Amino acid sequence: MVSYKQIVASNALINDGTAPRVSVFVGGTSGIGRMTLQALVTTGTSMKIYLVGRKSSEQRMQAFIADLYVINPKVEIIWITAEVSLLAETKRVCEIIKGKESTVDLLFLTTGYTTFGPRDETTEGLDICQSLGYYSRMLFTLHLLPLLNRAEAPKVISVLAGGMERANINLHDLGLRKPGSFGTIQCWSHNITMTTVALDKIANENPNVTFIHSAPGWVNTGNVNRGNPNWLTGWFVWLVLEPLIAILSFSDEESSQRYLFQSTNAAYGGRGVPWTGQPGVNTRGTSDNGLFLVSSKCDCISNAKTLGVLRETAQEKVWEHTLETFQPYL
Repeated sequence: MVSYKQIVASNALINDGTAPRVSVFVGGTSGIGRMTLQALVTTGTSMKIYLVGRKSSEQRMQAFIADLYVINPKVEIIWITAEVSLLAETKRVCEIIKGKESTVDLLFLTTGYTTFGPRDETTEGLDICQSLGYYSRMLFTLHLLPLLNRAEAPKVISVLAGGMERANINLHDLGLRKPGSFGTIQCWSHNITMTTVALDKIANENPNVTFIHSAPGWVNTGNVNRGNPNWLTGWFVWLVLEPLIAILSFSDEESSQRYLFQSTNAAYGGRGVPWTGQPGVNTRGTSDNGLFLVSSKCDCISNAKTLGVLRETAQEKVWEHTLETFQPYL
């Protein structure tokens, strides 16, 4: 375990040489994304941040951005309004960023929520939970890879549940469209496993970029309420889940510091704020750049047995399905 004391000490060393110069936060309007963005700005370093969010969040976020400028006058924050559950919107946002920047140092992805109801499709025919938890995140990654590869120490962090992959996902219905395929556990499991399988492939082909699939542990982001379709599940969340989360979760401050550490420390891939502890080990068993499955304690998880099975049985099928889905949006 990386102690919180070590994390705070490392984050105190962040400077203009180790902070990401250009960051893209998708899902930074609430929860872990917003906490981490604020922690990054609070370091006082010079940086540019693209913040992507829905129209309904814009007024609230403009006030938040104004507060951040007071905290750090050297920051530049560019707000982009978009509904990124739509892949066409995801592509549009990426084209805006690619038109303005030659490099991206940090892509921080936290969109999504836990669904407790049936499929709820976007106008593009994807379930919203799947689109936010997997498809949109992966499309952002693919579109921005050229900019990431040109950066000095680029990182892609997807906050979901790295290390909790399952070998028995439904390879015959990856989109969970058939009757009986879709459910809370199935959607959650597919998003996690497909994320790791896809990032493992991308990381192997892009050795200049560090990828992190991270599990946040218990954090009271409020997103557990978003997927409630009726009063019964809403009652269960209010009476059982919310009190449990409140008891077990990290504080907002600790969570933000842990993700700031992951975003800037050399423990993962060897570039960033110098790290004197045990280096992280990626999914290929080395400490070089690659994909790191990172726990809520900032330790690396191998899940080697499951990943070995997935590489053999699922990786190509997941990748073919992903590219087929993305065909109109690449």
